[in-house]
Amino acid sequence: MKQQMAIASLLVAQIWILASAQGRTTLDGVYTEAQAQRGEAVYARACASCHQPDLSGDGQTPALAGTDFNMNWNDRSIGDLFERTRISMPADAPGSLEPAEVADAIAFLLSKGTFPAGQAELPSGLAALKDITFVTPKTNPK
Repeated sequence: MKQQMAIASLLVAQIWILASAQGRTTLDGVYTEAQAQRGEAVYARACASCHQPDLSGDGQTPALAGTDFNMNWNDRSIGDLFERTRISMPADAPGSLEPAEVADAIAFLLSKGTFPAGQAELPSGLAALKDITFVTPKTNPK
């Protein structure tokens, strides 16, 4: 009995350690409303001409919200999304956005994707962004 209790305690401790190591997710409010508003201006200036004002994409440019976007990024780090955006966008001037502008634009995308806002801004440093996992919001059945 003591051995079973010890094994159970060890398993609980391992699960807690794994959960703690996971870090935050996009469901934890990883951006602020003010940051998303700044990001809307960045998006309008640098992204909307290709990805459309409503984020729906057009032709060869992918949508930046919705089921396909969420499926492409689900369980990946926001750092991956940040880095791809930073080095390859906008298409007519790759790498021209400042890291803070990229973070603001991602905050705008999250706000349009119904991810909750929080009290702290999405950071613009890659190391911190690697600790945030993109997790698609669950829809509430009606």
